[in-house]
Amino acid sequence: MMDMNRKKQASILRSTRSIHRKTGILLFFFFIIVGVTGVFLGWKKYVDVLQYPTQKGISENANEWLPMDSLITIATTEIQAWKGPEYSTEIDKIDVRPDKGIMKFIYKEHYYSLQLDATSGEVLSHEYRTSDLMEHLHDGTIVDRLFGIPGELFKLIYSSILGIALVLFSITGFWLWYGPKLMRGKR
Repeated sequence: MMDMNRKKQASILRSTRSIHRKTGILLFFFFIIVGVTGVFLGWKKYVDVLQYPTQKGISENANEWLPMDSLITIATTEIQAWKGPEYSTEIDKIDVRPDKGIMKFIYKEHYYSLQLDATSGEVLSHEYRTSDLMEHLHDGTIVDRLFGIPGELFKLIYSSILGIALVLFSITGFWLWYGPKLMRGKR
């Protein structure tokens, strides 16, 4: 009876090793991308190349700020002057920093952005948003953007596969460590 149980455990261990190895081979490249970009994203606030520091405007008092439409016009004019008229001026989001008196204009079709003083409209910073690029590489959004896939479908599939694979690797990795101990009778 004991010999049969040992054979079954050995079979499960071989199957686990096979699943672990084959899944690892298939997803190796993607795990490297997720790992490297994850490290960059963790460090983004501490490395200016990854995320430029937020500048400081003249006033934190929003009553003194220019109207939003004026700031959008300034940002639109500036992005075209800086990068050229072929660059999209479609704004993805405006990051308002009341405690700094600035607004960051982040564009939908590229990784360039501007920081404007909300009071004067002065351009405080031109930026290439490396952290956004890293985030899009990390979560698969870059593929949706490059190929125009609607609804972030690739991102959903990619992150689901990698998330499930991480759980699978954790379980099979634990079993590859614990299984031999169990077979030898050491618990």
